[in-house]
Amino acid sequence: MTSSGCPHLSNYKSAKGLQVFRIIHSYFVASQTVEARKRKSIWCICHTCRQHGHRLHSCLHCIFFGCYVNHRHIHEHARAKGHFLAMDLTYGVVYCFQCGDYVYDGELEVTARKHRIQAAKLLGVKEYYHPWEPSSYEVELLKKNPKRKRITENSTIGLRGLINLGNTCFMNCIVQALTHTPLLRDFFLADRHVCQFQDDPNMCLVCEMSRLFQEFYSGNKAPHIPYRLLHLVWTHARHLAGYEQQDAHEFFIAALDVLHRHCKGTNGMSNSNPHHCNCIIDQIFTGGLQSDVVCQACNGVSTTIDPFWDISLDLGPSHINNSSSGGKKLLEEKDSSNSNSMDGDNVDDSEPTSLLDCLERFTRPEHLGSSAKIKCSNCQSYQESTKQLTMKKLPVVASFHLKRFEHSSRFHKKISTFISFPQYLDMTPFMSNRRNNNNNGSGNNGYKETADTVNIDNKFVWR
Repeated sequence: MTSSGCPHLSNYKSAKGLQVFRIIHSYFVASQTVEARKRKSIWCICHTCRQHGHRLHSCLHCIFFGCYVNHRHIHEHARAKGHFLAMDLTYGVVYCFQCGDYVYDGELEVTARKHRIQAAKLLGVKEYYHPWEPSSYEVELLKKNPKRKRITENSTIGLRGLINLGNTCFMNCIVQALTHTPLLRDFFLADRHVCQFQDDPNMCLVCEMSRLFQEFYSGNKAPHIPYRLLHLVWTHARHLAGYEQQDAHEFFIAALDVLHRHCKGTNGMSNSNPHHCNCIIDQIFTGGLQSDVVCQACNGVSTTIDPFWDISLDLGPSHINNSSSGGKKLLEEKDSSNSNSMDGDNVDDSEPTSLLDCLERFTRPEHLGSSAKIKCSNCQSYQESTKQLTMKKLPVVASFHLKRFEHSSRFHKKISTFISFPQYLDMTPFMSNRRNNNNNGSGNNGYKETADTVNIDNKFVWR
């Protein structure tokens, strides 16, 4: 999102003012009244496909709601009508199709903030939380010191060491990663957690994580001893108990699972999917993996979507069939005798050298062969098929697990191949809707569909 706005939005404001923005925002983004909330629940559907979507956009030039992600009907509307400004009904920000980006405007932000405060009061929330913004004095100070990055004496940026409690380096590296995840940090430092262990709060792992965040950001530079965290992990994940060296990836998944179980009682279930939780762990780390099995006889497609916390990627040659499941799916299928793999087999013998290579192999179609025939629901008979894994929904924070250990009946070895990571990772080529996206034309009426308009929701910054 740009910070300086755009000339197209400025021209729109000069011609039509802010009234349209105020009406749409007060009814369909931050509802101001009970009646507005009822209208939002009824009318927030795409006017073309008649589906509810979590990224619905409203045209600012006419009365039209269109989906932004699934079928991209708001893009078609912009091309056909020449209406280049639309509002995201989830976040209340304005998208300019001519600039190919979301744009920021100070006047609109002031209006939106007033609406959000009023909507919060309607829901019984005493104080609406909004992120820190620099004052005019602080802005001028930052402009005068653009290269000021050194750590001052009173800095509390979370840099603190952890004492190794006997082969616990696997735990320490995961704790460092979690404590420096911005959304997780903001949640715990804002004291948002409500403990579910009222009789014995010392058994709550989330309470201990909250204390850990306070320790990290207290300004104390002495190394911290996470003995209470280790004890709780041993208590709630007994397979990790003991002083032996453990796998960091296994600890990461176990920690997320325990945090998820201790959090979900306070957040309730998702409104869009009753099987999904709205706890802070799911909001940050959970994505959706789509598996498409295509019958080779009739081309019928069977689609399943499973949640995941991480993506496990093969590193060895393709003829080695390593199969394991990513975090959340593994935990949910742990007691099932028929566990599906998140990892697709590869069709070439070359080893990947970059994260993009690994993801390309992961999402490549796989022929299941005659020994793994499935019963097609269309043919009503067992047929050969192909299987392809793609990303249906990306998490806010994506976690990748590189499978560096190769196991066979004769030997076990570690794969030491160097894997390069891009600073900015674009996941668009690996998304489920990428294969069905036919809107690649140059457009008309001044509409510009650049790479940014397609990829803006699918980019990650490496941390």
